[in-house]
Amino acid sequence: MRELVIYSILLIAVLGHCIAAVKMYREVNADSGLSFHEKNAWKLRALISPLLFLYYYRQEKKRRNFGH
Repeated sequence: MRELVIYSILLIAVLGHCIAAVKMYREVNADSGLSFHEKNAWKLRALISPLLFLYYYRQEKKRRNFGH
């Protein structure tokens, strides 16, 4: 029974990670202000920790838009 709980928690964590990564991928792809290499860099960062790097991406996007 304990194993089932552990596997359930791991499954939920993996699914959450995948959903957050997909959300970040879509947001990065929709940004026409980024070059091909910048988009790829953000996508690779999303594989590590999508929620953290989504936050960093949005902060950088605000800075970029504020400058123009």
